[in-house]
Amino acid sequence: MRRTDVRTPVAAAAATVLGALALSPVLSSGTWVRPAVDAVLVVLLTGLALRYAGQAIAARAFPRRPVPAPLAALGTVLVPAGQLTALTGYLIARFTSPGGIRALVPTPDGIEALLAVLRDGADEIREQTAPALPVAALMALIALFVGLVAVVVDLLAVGGRQAAFAGPTLLVLFGVPVFTLGGDIGLVPVVGPAAGLALLLWADQSRQLDGAARRSGRHHAGGGTAVRIGLVAVLIGVLGGGMVPTLAEGSLSGGPGGAGSTGTALDPVASMVGELTRNNPVDLLRVETPVPDPGYLRSVTVDRYDADAGWSPGASGALLPLDAQLPVTHDQTTGRPLTARIEALGHDDRFLPVPVAPLAVQLRDDGNRWRFDPLSGTVVGSDVTSEDRVYEVTASEVRPTPEQLAATPPLRPGDLQERFLALPPLDPRVTAQVDELVAGVEGGYARVRAILDFLTDPASGFDYALSTPPGTSGDDLVDFLTERRGYCEQYAGAMAVMVRAAGMPARVALGYTPGTVQDDGSRLITSDDAHAWVEVYFSGLGWVPFDPTPIDVDRRADLPWAPRVVAEELPELEPDLSALPPDLALLDPVSPLGPDLGSTDPTATDAAPADETSFPARAGLVLLLAAVAGLPAGLRLLQRRRRLALGTAGALWDELTATADDLGVPRDPSWTPREAGQALAERTAGSEGAEAIQRLARAEEVSSYGPGPDVQDDGLVAALRTARRQLVEGAGRRTRLRAAFLPTSLPGAVRAALPGWAVRRPVLPGPWRGSRRA
Repeated sequence: MRRTDVRTPVAAAAATVLGALALSPVLSSGTWVRPAVDAVLVVLLTGLALRYAGQAIAARAFPRRPVPAPLAALGTVLVPAGQLTALTGYLIARFTSPGGIRALVPTPDGIEALLAVLRDGADEIREQTAPALPVAALMALIALFVGLVAVVVDLLAVGGRQAAFAGPTLLVLFGVPVFTLGGDIGLVPVVGPAAGLALLLWADQSRQLDGAARRSGRHHAGGGTAVRIGLVAVLIGVLGGGMVPTLAEGSLSGGPGGAGSTGTALDPVASMVGELTRNNPVDLLRVETPVPDPGYLRSVTVDRYDADAGWSPGASGALLPLDAQLPVTHDQTTGRPLTARIEALGHDDRFLPVPVAPLAVQLRDDGNRWRFDPLSGTVVGSDVTSEDRVYEVTASEVRPTPEQLAATPPLRPGDLQERFLALPPLDPRVTAQVDELVAGVEGGYARVRAILDFLTDPASGFDYALSTPPGTSGDDLVDFLTERRGYCEQYAGAMAVMVRAAGMPARVALGYTPGTVQDDGSRLITSDDAHAWVEVYFSGLGWVPFDPTPIDVDRRADLPWAPRVVAEELPELEPDLSALPPDLALLDPVSPLGPDLGSTDPTATDAAPADETSFPARAGLVLLLAAVAGLPAGLRLLQRRRRLALGTAGALWDELTATADDLGVPRDPSWTPREAGQALAERTAGSEGAEAIQRLARAEEVSSYGPGPDVQDDGLVAALRTARRQLVEGAGRRTRLRAAFLPTSLPGAVRAALPGWAVRRPVLPGPWRGSRRA
């Protein structure tokens, strides 16, 4: 095979790989790269083999004449069909079979197994959130997606010899992070496809110039124009990428998360106070565990704090299936093994209560519809609830000693601190209180203990109560610290804010206390056991619970590293239900520092202020509209540059007639080049343009009817520039604008290029060249 026969397919494959880099921020690790690259290699090698075989067969069957057009068209279609077959075989062998050559041949059973894997991948897209965990089913779907893009790019760039039209196909890959991620998507998703486009243009221009060099016997300077266009594309992507409007962070399908909670359960956007104030408690869970003093059962965590709205859930992490190895953030030597069998009695919720730091969760049925979010430490169901469920949990409950906590190293900068240390501007009275408590205190654990002691010390004057007087400061946190009266969520919410202000990552956990021991040794958890506490992150130990709320000794979990100041002298105050205001049940548990009577949609994410999003969104929309409006002009410019790079009489005459079509000059397809040249010369604004047109017409006539090859002539390029300038100057302003942004010659050139794929003509036929040779 000739050198150009290999260069373009390889460039198309490399461009697809570069474009696939746009998927990197959508997935949590890089394990998807190998299957995707292998899929592109399968497409590349299959295409090279089929085209080489086709050329060999054509050379034997038609040694001295060209291949008939129908057979050439059939060969063009068979190549992508073979590539799709090979890609299917690779996916079956990679994701459904143990291996072997036989697995590479698609069979009905193999295709059925592959379809089952792809359906699982589609389920992962609906259930996971970005950045997603690249499980096997999802990697199969990604490999198929990238492989299909590789087939299309190869068909356009190699089979159709229209690499410029193959470039926009890479935008399909770029669109994935744009429509699934919120905020910045990074440079790689922008630079990767832009570099792929530059590579395609360089390969196409080099192929065109190689052909012209072979005809003229001269060497070309390379694809400098394509490289410059690619660099401009990269620059535009880097500068304008941040202005592309994006959707909210989270679902891979671009939609919101799962449904909200139902029934008698803790819901991050429903009122926990409703559980605390029931006159008749409801039996929720029965727990069987050999451990005499189990810790809290965590349902959900909230880690996003707003001074007005309080605490709310943050974005989900990569959701793991329960049969996967669940990650543990602490050394298991510092944890206590714990097993528990939990039966849902009256509990009906999409969040499954589990001990802190679960290692495995086993459900008797529908286990594949539950996922574990390692970022929030919660088990969440997809279109399923905990009603009548029985499940077993194995956990490694972190049980550090005060000495271990004091010896933990400082946290290193990273995403954990960015998310779990984030705070809005706080009232100066809050920061002054925190500064007073941690002044001169060294070490993260010592600072956390100082804040805990402040909230649990009787001398501080804090009281447990469900009824709190209305505040006057306009800040719920300030009101709580001033009135010093509240319930568990206000204690936990206040401590989490103060701990973050002291420099330690913290979040609020919602769940249940261990409940009361029954005669059979099991523990019964009722709605009275609904509770909120604080979890603080320590290096090497993970999330460690702290509980500042003064509840009864019999109800609270045993936390030796977080003792209360004179704890046994602080019995829980019985709530005075008669004193509750009638609207107390509307209090939002994710806003523990005050009521929030707004939306109760658990899937809604915090909307950014209009000031921050309106300008980028509008600017991105304007940029997108401008790109769409300028697409015909850009394609027309690429076409003109390609013809100028060729420099042959035929290519330059095509450009001249295309310019005349764009300007609306009447034409007759039956005209010869000489007749067309005379008609065009009459339209020019001066004799210089008329002379240039006549020269181009004579060159085209000699090239079409003369015995010599269609060679380059350096003077013809200058003649074309002069002729185009004179034609444009002779048209009106409106005509010039229409010709620039709505070139009428472009659709005809595209239609003329389609049948040219079979015979692989490098130059688009112009509408004035009715007498051109085939």
